[in-house]
Amino acid sequence: MSHTGHNENEHEHHQHHHAPVALTHINRAFIIGITLNFVFVIVEVIAGLFIHSLSLLSDAGHNLADVGTLALSLLAYRLLKVKATERYTYGYRKTSILVALFNAVVLLVSIGAIAYEAFHRFMNPEPLPGTTIAIVAGVGIVINAFTAFLFLKDKEKDINIKSAYLHLLSDALVSFGLVIAGIIIHYTNWYWLDPVFSIIIAIVIVLGTWSLMRHSLRLSLDGVPPEINLQKIKEAALKTEGVLDIHHLHVWAISTTQNALTAHIIVDKKTTMAQIQVIKDHLKHELEHQNIQHTTLEPEIADENCEENC
Repeated sequence: MSHTGHNENEHEHHQHHHAPVALTHINRAFIIGITLNFVFVIVEVIAGLFIHSLSLLSDAGHNLADVGTLALSLLAYRLLKVKATERYTYGYRKTSILVALFNAVVLLVSIGAIAYEAFHRFMNPEPLPGTTIAIVAGVGIVINAFTAFLFLKDKEKDINIKSAYLHLLSDALVSFGLVIAGIIIHYTNWYWLDPVFSIIIAIVIVLGTWSLMRHSLRLSLDGVPPEINLQKIKEAALKTEGVLDIHHLHVWAISTTQNALTAHIIVDKKTTMAQIQVIKDHLKHELEHQNIQHTTLEPEIADENCEENC
């Protein structure tokens, strides 16, 4: 039996519980986050330069990077809505993955400068007004915690949203640490705490960003998305009546919210075309519940030697 052509339905996107988050809701959250964090960056830079606080300037650099990443993430979401073309048959959905990877790399690179300057400042600590550090950092807690809350509900639906949430939450925790450092400096004059907390900020950035970079790099290389279990896919296929085996199985991410699958399913030579279509429709429906939105299945007769001829 010759291979059947691909049915148009196989590439239809189905709106299940794994569907992309509503753009209007995310658009508002990103714009609020970008605006508030950019204003806070300006406040931190002015205060940091005025009192010569490396920890405030380091945190300002981190927050500025976050503003850029939030803007890029918003751009990626907008590109999700751009229709496919003859040159880009999936549209620009993959930009959401590339943006997540770029954001992670930018944040990791930023820690080098922070650590370098912190080392020199630790060797030559400068007098600092701890009260000012604590007040500015307190403002940061409020801004970052509020902005992180905007992404809380949808953080598990997309790595870009989760990235924004984790960055903002870590920023709030860092700001809390700076409040503590500012209070201690005010009462003890331990000025070396400023560069020490700069190092702590750098460590927080690494811990919060490393897994994101691994995840986004994996998706950009068309690796199997972490939430996809190939063994479960095979089990679902073999439980489908009429499917003898499945091979040439490939799963990759089209975007941070949508996944695609291609595979060969082996059927008995007595299986009719109508039965094959029923098998394919059933299996595609089952895979939708495993977060596979785009499925292409190629039927193959049991006696065919596909390993040599496909």
